[in-house]
Amino acid sequence: MNFVALDLNLLRVFDAMMAELSTVRAGERVGLSQPAVSSALGRLRALLDDELFVREGNQMMPTARAIELSRPIRQALAGMEEALATTVAFDPATSTRSFMLVGSDYFSTLLMPPLAARVAEAAPFITLQMIDHASSEVFEMLRNGRADIVIDRWLEPSEWVESRKVLQSWLVCIAKQGHPLLARRGIRPGDAIPADMFCDLPHVLRSADGSKTGTIDPALARLGLSRRVMVTVPHFQAVALAVEASEMLGSIPVHFARMLIGRLKLDVFMPPMDSPKMDVTMYWLRRFDRDPGIAWLRDQIADVLALPERAFLSSSDPLPRWPED
Repeated sequence: MNFVALDLNLLRVFDAMMAELSTVRAGERVGLSQPAVSSALGRLRALLDDELFVREGNQMMPTARAIELSRPIRQALAGMEEALATTVAFDPATSTRSFMLVGSDYFSTLLMPPLAARVAEAAPFITLQMIDHASSEVFEMLRNGRADIVIDRWLEPSEWVESRKVLQSWLVCIAKQGHPLLARRGIRPGDAIPADMFCDLPHVLRSADGSKTGTIDPALARLGLSRRVMVTVPHFQAVALAVEASEMLGSIPVHFARMLIGRLKLDVFMPPMDSPKMDVTMYWLRRFDRDPGIAWLRDQIADVLALPERAFLSSSDPLPRWPED
């Protein structure tokens, strides 16, 4: 192989293809057109004497040689990114960087509208993207470059991941306004739903991967209880809409419930046990801790997520609070 002929951009295209398995999406990741990506892959194939990616149905799949090369190429690119990140200045007013965030619709709804407004004013040429993904895979997304910052509940991070708590939340229970069975038992909004009703009534659960066990189920299990999950959906907004249209119960974060008051016909209750507190946490790669752009964005996110916390604590909205509040 003629290493003199190896263009670093070819490795960037290869790395993007390993992450996306699509010439179109790989091009979007590195800022190239689909024909340019195909041309770069053609040059790499000739240099390495391997197909690298072959089509299977609608997807491009890596060959054994591509899989063998993927980790060392990713590590080499990551090392160069880290070296440059510590020396390249970052000016929000002129930067054209793109940042990929990962978080559920709870975080995108709570964070992205005010963050977009703030960034549009301070950094008008920056691009922000946010995608949803299962919590079990988000650290690997950081590692392989598919994400810059993850926002999720507390997850035990790997040694190569840094974290910062940005918000504390807990789950409340929602039901359609005037839910007939709750009303018949004299249970008013803000009350705790009795354990027998909570477990007997059907639930709709937010689950990114289809699992029927959520954050609240371990707390129920410690009391020897279990609930009946009838429906799972991938987004909290869908939980709220399904609850409004049925007699199912749902559990959603309290700050998300506050946003829905007055928009949907819902009543808010507490579950029959102490609702588990959740530390909403921001995660990023340790090797990018000193990246000035990511550091700047982390501060913007932390400031924005502090706003709903302050607003909630000073609010007179009739939402359930912790007994010690």
